[in-house]
Amino acid sequence: MELSFAWRMSGVLRVALLDLLVERAEFGHGGNVEILTPLVKRFSEVEVFLLTPQFQSDEVGKRALGSAHASPVMLAHEDVPTWDDDFPFVAEPSAPELELLGEVKLRRVALPTTDDLGMVAWLAANSVDAVICSGSRSNVSMWDSWMDTAASVMSASVALGLPTLGICFGHQLLCKALGGEVVRAESRTDSVVELALSEAGRRDVIFSQLENPICLFTHQDHVVQIPSSCVVLGAAPHNSLASVRIHDEMGVALPAWGLQFHPEAAKKRIERSVKLGHISAEEAKAFKQEHDGAAILANFADVILSVNNNHS
Repeated sequence: MELSFAWRMSGVLRVALLDLLVERAEFGHGGNVEILTPLVKRFSEVEVFLLTPQFQSDEVGKRALGSAHASPVMLAHEDVPTWDDDFPFVAEPSAPELELLGEVKLRRVALPTTDDLGMVAWLAANSVDAVICSGSRSNVSMWDSWMDTAASVMSASVALGLPTLGICFGHQLLCKALGGEVVRAESRTDSVVELALSEAGRRDVIFSQLENPICLFTHQDHVVQIPSSCVVLGAAPHNSLASVRIHDEMGVALPAWGLQFHPEAAKKRIERSVKLGHISAEEAKAFKQEHDGAAILANFADVILSVNNNHS
């Protein structure tokens, strides 16, 4: 259904996006485009902080913490010493597909090296409206130091009650940050399967209008224990904790979700990834079936719109 003009003029939206797949053009930047598309359709202006703690130097993290909160530190190439130069560094990436839909600005911003409380202050001072964490080639089960800062972003977003979405690695990071457990399976899963929704899942807005959502999985780490603040929304044949909703300590549902699957992995992204040599044609066979990722991302965008309108 086409959105009305009134919906498109719902104001400026600022999103903090943990951009953890920058070295995979179609699953990284292309996936970001799929995630952001329904937001650009709903807001008159979208500003995106692209956060890459996996590449940034300790120095710029400290500088970001010490800077004026209302003026985030833009990343320069010298601030990301481990950047994969097979994917060129651009401080303000263009997104023609999004720019055709509306006004959008993407900026690579330094993430301050701080704890959960410091991250709460940083998100609030910079008027961040929503936080999203992408998938990653790294693994939560093989913890690296940069993940401490990334986990703080997720914890802080939940603490502020911001719309929050963790995708694959982001789902695992969100659960780990809130006290869950993540382990590595003996083998990876690459499949498109039906998600079995729990009673809570059937009522949840993230799966609105989706009785039996079809979802695309590609991962090896699994959440095996969810935080006490989580409610399970859906299970896959290989993974019983494939989707969760975060609740506060009083049991009230927050606008925060973890999805083990990849709603952003649109079929066209997979086809282009084969052409680019990022995945083989043989690997892509597991992903030929259409899935409901776009509808799930649209539902999350509706949540952000609702929260934004309620706060305006």
